Amino acid sequence: MSSLPRSGLRHAAAVVSAWSIVLAARLLTGVRAIWSGTTPKAEQTLYFANHTSHGDFVLLWATLPADLRALTRPVAGQDYWEASSMRRFIGVDVFNALMIRRDGGTAAGAPNPVEQMTEALQSGDSLIMFPEGTRNTGDDILLPLKSGLFHLARACPQVRLVPVWIENLKRVLPKGTLVPIPLACTVRYGAPLVLAEGEDKNAFIARARAAMLDLRPEYDKAEDARA
Repeated sequence: MSSLPRSGLRHAAAVVSAWSIVLAARLLTGVRAIWSGTTPKAEQTLYFANHTSHGDFVLLWATLPADLRALTRPVAGQDYWEASSMRRFIGVDVFNALMIRRDGGTAAGAPNPVEQMTEALQSGDSLIMFPEGTRNTGDDILLPLKSGLFHLARACPQVRLVPVWIENLKRVLPKGTLVPIPLACTVRYGAPLVLAEGEDKNAFIARARAAMLDLRPEYDKAEDARA
């Protein structure tokens, strides 16, 4: 019997790695998904979530049903995920991530991230994106949202826009930490948003931000009220 070609071995390794990552995420965080106002559907979707850790898209991706994971690509920072062969394998082969430049594509000839995401959505992919544009490593609950979400909503009206709140992962994998701290995490999915006819950028971004913040657990909102 002939051995598998190199491409076949790489694909097999990617499949095994994907299931291993999902299992590890569930064992480490006991992650659970809460769907409020929506349900997991085999429809093209843009999931937009808060961003506090490199593990955010892993946790969100792990809580999707297996058939939806196969259709959903995380949007990931090219500089981080292509910094080593192992990261590149995980980002490209395991997650099929859409690699973007975090400098906004300002370098000569570099693709514009919003245009990259628009092309991916128009080709039929579902995406996981973080509208803050960078990891929130400070004390702010949520950083200001970039305008990219509005432009994607306008360019791709056929795509469901689902707000997501990832709870507790910042404590599991703090910045600069190599060994995760086992803590329970929850990924909360909210009702899809629709860009209203004539709605301007500022109004839509404010509404998207409010939808994300409304998904926080009640104890988080209570702490904010006391602060």
